Amino acid sequence: MSAKRPTLADVARLAGVSTATVSYVVNGQTHGKVIISEETRQRVLEGIKRLDYQPDARAKSLRAGSSQLIGILIPDMHNPHYWEIVEGVEEKAHQAGYELLLSCTSLALHREQQAIDALSRRRIDALIALPSFPEQSRELLQAMAARNYPIVMVGNDFIATDTVVTGYEAQTRALMAHLLGLGHLRIGFVFGVGSPALGVNRWHAYVSSLAEAGLPVDETLVDRCGVTIEDGYQAARRLLAQPQPPTALLVVNDLLAIGVLLAAAEQGLTVPDDLSVAGFDDINLAAYLNPPLTTVRAHAKEIGREAARLAITRLGARTLPVQHVVVQPQLVLRASTGPAPG
Repeated sequence: MSAKRPTLADVARLAGVSTATVSYVVNGQTHGKVIISEETRQRVLEGIKRLDYQPDARAKSLRAGSSQLIGILIPDMHNPHYWEIVEGVEEKAHQAGYELLLSCTSLALHREQQAIDALSRRRIDALIALPSFPEQSRELLQAMAARNYPIVMVGNDFIATDTVVTGYEAQTRALMAHLLGLGHLRIGFVFGVGSPALGVNRWHAYVSSLAEAGLPVDETLVDRCGVTIEDGYQAARRLLAQPQPPTALLVVNDLLAIGVLLAAAEQGLTVPDDLSVAGFDDINLAAYLNPPLTTVRAHAKEIGREAARLAITRLGARTLPVQHVVVQPQLVLRASTGPAPG
């Protein structure tokens, strides 16, 4: 049987003071005209140290009107990019004494709306949301914000709350310039997103880069598919089976790019000699694929840290102006891209 956990009363007995005095010292505040001498405060602190007393966080949070919980809503449990964001949130939140309540929507609209509704009924202090359907979920999120829930939106700014976004457009243009500079004129796009609102910055950069190079957008080179590795695999099979297939494929994220690489190998193509492939996010696997994947690093953990920082800051300063943070990505050139064949 484990030893009994020391209580506030145990500390009070050891220090020779009242439990109220211990409470004042622990919570760093007194009420009315109570004055605690430095000698008494030191006796209490010594008692806390000797007994290894740990305040009851649950009771403390109830007294303070706080749950010390931050809710986080992610779209997909299978994409490592989102788990890296969660890691960043968790790191920053734990430093500030908060725990996470995680909900996943599995890229389904009804589940996203159910999750937002459920989180709004829980005793969370703030919500960090990565919605797949921001337009459709806007009303629910605005209702939460109206009830004084701090909300941090990650990836978009569909409601007037604190936001963290990734500045993908400039680096997508840099990636397109890289492929065009290698002589690729038939650059396809595997565009697998859960909602049309997602990935638009990458799409716009793709279109404008082609236009600046004097190339039309060839819709036969664009495959709007689903969001799984299998979807990426099937999209690549369709694109590569064309009479005039692309010589390079831009893939909306690294997860789908894994499926693209398999499809290319099955069709007897060598990457990058026959086909160049590039993704987005720079998930941990990207550097260990065969060949290692050229990608745009999103700095996912930094996104998570920034989102947690904004949420915690908002909890302590509700009247601050709305904060908008842009995390700048980085183009990472690896062996999956090379000169256009022939």
